[in-house]
Amino acid sequence: MSESSAQEKKEQRLRLLDDEIGHKLAEAQHSGELRAAPSYGKPLNLGDGYAETPDELKMPMKILKDAGVVPAEVEAMREIAALQAELDAMPAGSAAARALQQRIAEKRQALALRLEHLRSSGTW
Repeated sequence: MSESSAQEKKEQRLRLLDDEIGHKLAEAQHSGELRAAPSYGKPLNLGDGYAETPDELKMPMKILKDAGVVPAEVEAMREIAALQAELDAMPAGSAAARALQQRIAEKRQALALRLEHLRSSGTW
């Protein structure tokens, strides 16, 4: 099979897929299923922070994300969540629980200060 033939088949499959997707969307719109969705007529909220990221940082952040590099602030949020889960599994009021609560509070404070510094310095 030649390269051009393989490319043509690929393009044909994509057109068929596009047609099928378009057909299903038209059916859903005609039946009213789309209008019933809570997000109908609103921009999609992907929840990944992309829209809030300054334009000049979108490409560098995408490269880092694709490379599996996580910003220190995100890593801190994950660590806090893991500590909170650990705390939730402990008996309330124990000395270990109080110590863990203190550690979580300190980490949250450090994270808040770091985020505020990033906001105020414009190095976001």
